[in-house]
Amino acid sequence: MIRVLVADDEPLIRAGIRMILGSADDIEVVAEAADGRQALELVRAHRVDVVLLDIQMPVMDGLTALAELPKAAPGARALVLTTFGERENVLRAVTSGGAGFLLKDTAPAELIQAVRAAASGNAFLSPAATRHIVDSLASGRSGSAAARSAQARRRLDVLTERELEVLALLGEGLSNADAGARIHMSEATVKTYVSRILAKLGCENRVQAALLARDAELDGHD
Repeated sequence: MIRVLVADDEPLIRAGIRMILGSADDIEVVAEAADGRQALELVRAHRVDVVLLDIQMPVMDGLTALAELPKAAPGARALVLTTFGERENVLRAVTSGGAGFLLKDTAPAELIQAVRAAASGNAFLSPAATRHIVDSLASGRSGSAAARSAQARRRLDVLTERELEVLALLGEGLSNADAGARIHMSEATVKTYVSRILAKLGCENRVQAALLARDAELDGHD
């Protein structure tokens, strides 16, 4: 059973998430928190596998709690669940070690899938979240596009042609299933390729890899 803690300052949001996750026979919501500090206290008191964290919360926001989570519960994985705000918040969420980033209007089935992926040690970013994050970060980055492109292409030299093809689809924000359909590959095989790509490039998640694909100007339609 996957044990989940939900942290959101809106009771209706927490209730909705509890109801959605409760429909899965392998997931149990064991605690709820109204702010980040309470989430850290509760994660210490319960054996939690996955923490769902809202960004905007009183007392302690979700990103601060995310940074503190490894000390409070080293084995717990965090999913950031939010609406989008400032670009700085998005950047912090991507680089703070979360296991995934989801929009609050994520489909119920996708939320369940994300919790299962996080519990199994995998990162999960919905296609909509990936596209939004990549677009937001790409538009606000410093330095010349030419310099970033040259640097990114040097980093991609370690990848095979097939890995570059998969990476280009990550740059479009496609899910593993959609990427597989595009290049006639099973979802499981795409997942294997993605894991290999992240390891070779030293990327923590799909978004970082997608940004590299954008910088290198890879085209998944080639």
